[in-house]
Amino acid sequence: MCYFLHNYLGHPVPSPALLRPRHDRFLAAVQQFSEERRVPLVPFERGESKDAFVAPYRTRFTAREGVVLIGVAQEKMRSFKAHKRPGHGRTPVFDFSRQSVAVNHYYFYVQDRDWGPAFLKIGTYLPYPVKLCLNGHEWVKQRLRRERIRFDSLDNGFLACADPAALQAACDALGPADVQAFFDRWSHRLPWPMTAPERAAGYDHRLAICQLEISLTQVFDRPVQGRHFFEAVIRENLDLGRPSRVRLLFPLRLTRATPHPPLATGPE
Repeated sequence: MCYFLHNYLGHPVPSPALLRPRHDRFLAAVQQFSEERRVPLVPFERGESKDAFVAPYRTRFTAREGVVLIGVAQEKMRSFKAHKRPGHGRTPVFDFSRQSVAVNHYYFYVQDRDWGPAFLKIGTYLPYPVKLCLNGHEWVKQRLRRERIRFDSLDNGFLACADPAALQAACDALGPADVQAFFDRWSHRLPWPMTAPERAAGYDHRLAICQLEISLTQVFDRPVQGRHFFEAVIRENLDLGRPSRVRLLFPLRLTRATPHPPLATGPE
């Protein structure tokens, strides 16, 4: 960040005072975007379901593509904090460290031509973290609609399809380029914390996988078959809670103060 403020932007002192105008400019751009396009800009209340709140807005949205709603929520993120120390002469020096702060985040709920319902979340403080939330099932549904292939949809999957081979081919076709295309499209349509020249100079976001969920839809002809399935899943995973396995699911931070597990006194 010091290189960006000093070497790229040309400020003699990389000062935290330079960050506030950038923050205010981004907020003003979001407000202007909301007003010009008549997109609702609403605060999210703590503890409420964001998806449930947005659902009625999505139902009333009839355009093929666009921003449905902009939500604002205060959440924690890793940002920069400055510490001032004496420098040479009267010029102060600031040391920056990454710390957790609670700041506003903007949720841009969009309807995309390729991905259907999705959202982007953007933090309002440097380094302006961005999160995409996409659903591969919705991407496949959009593709089947364009190809005029009939299907029966579940909330998050498929119940039936007139052309199962085409459905499988659509699922197999989804790849990283489609995710990148979504980001490239909306990051240039929405208000963005970095200016166009800054992004062209390389100060831009790059995508990484934060969370990936893969599902297999199970459809049963009778409820009892579903119970049998879940009982089999439980039987095959009874050892997931054992200490020797739990660290594979929930990484632990071990220090000298971490108590050791109790010693076994005999057979269980």
